Amino acid sequence: MAVLNFFDTYILAAIMEEYVPNTFFFRDRYFPTSDNDVFASDKVLTEYRKGDRRMAAFVSDRVGDIPMGRIGYEVHELEPAYIGVSRYLTLDDLKKRGFGEALYSVSTPAERAARLLRDDMGDMDLRIRRREEWMAVQTLIHNACTMQEYVDDKTKGDKRHVQFYEGTASDHIYTVAKPWDNFAEMRADVIAMCRMLSYRGLPVTDLLLGTDTADAILEFKDLRELLDKNSGIAIGSIREQLSAYAGVVLLGTLNFGGFQLNLISVDESYMDDDGATKPYFPKTSAAVTTPGCGHFMYGQITQIDYGGTVPVTHPGIRVPKFTIDQDKDIRKLRLASRPLAAPKNYCPCIYAEGVVK
Repeated sequence: MAVLNFFDTYILAAIMEEYVPNTFFFRDRYFPTSDNDVFASDKVLTEYRKGDRRMAAFVSDRVGDIPMGRIGYEVHELEPAYIGVSRYLTLDDLKKRGFGEALYSVSTPAERAARLLRDDMGDMDLRIRRREEWMAVQTLIHNACTMQEYVDDKTKGDKRHVQFYEGTASDHIYTVAKPWDNFAEMRADVIAMCRMLSYRGLPVTDLLLGTDTADAILEFKDLRELLDKNSGIAIGSIREQLSAYAGVVLLGTLNFGGFQLNLISVDESYMDDDGATKPYFPKTSAAVTTPGCGHFMYGQITQIDYGGTVPVTHPGIRVPKFTIDQDKDIRKLRLASRPLAAPKNYCPCIYAEGVVK
């Protein structure tokens, strides 16, 4: 009877696939991943195209038809930045009571090691997902992403920059004439932002709001009057409710010149490399887009697996690696990933900053 080696990379990867991950709003709603997004190569292919707005031509009966050219699209070969996190397991860790463990536990060191292995994989995956959430937001609001590499936990290395536009400026930025003081001003700007997408044949369903922007909108007197059922104008409804994502509130649905938009207030935050807490989405900003406007792609990881002597490549979203220092009685578990957030169409999000004071 064959005995499974739970420290084998393939077994650890299978365990990782069964792990139920934490959900993150921007990553899961706007940049989902499919099987075609996992590449068996160091680089990934990003492709996007502009919406088609051409019409069919009138032709003479004698001609029969006019051939239609295919829609052009751009393809770029990019190498995703590498993410690697690890955690050590020492003999001292196996002797101490673990988090959530009974005060007088009867767990053996082997049982405690197995539980710590499971918990460590979850903790490392959560940190990678927070970074992916940051990458998703950066790609939405900048149509680009700059990734700072580190050579250790304090020393900065090279920077990797990817952008999904040519030249020095992107077509996804909208500048308001002045900060919104009322719904009428907001409505005109949001309609203009929506039309920047619809003009290119792209859908728009969500209006993303920073927390200060959301708070200001709920205080607009003219919006409150329009929402009054006696006003006779069916502009929508405001019904605040928590979503399935932590820090995300669904405010309701409003009509902006025929665009029925979901108003979503985003209050997710993270701790940056300097230890400061920051919001993923700026507090005074707004953006219009639609779910699934982009996707996460992943390059392969090359490593020498536990017990092996030659490098092996592993295509996957997360690739674990187990190592052991027998002389010092230390185990180490690493979780690696090569993610890249990319749009599916050219500029699928319109972003405006400083829309409220």
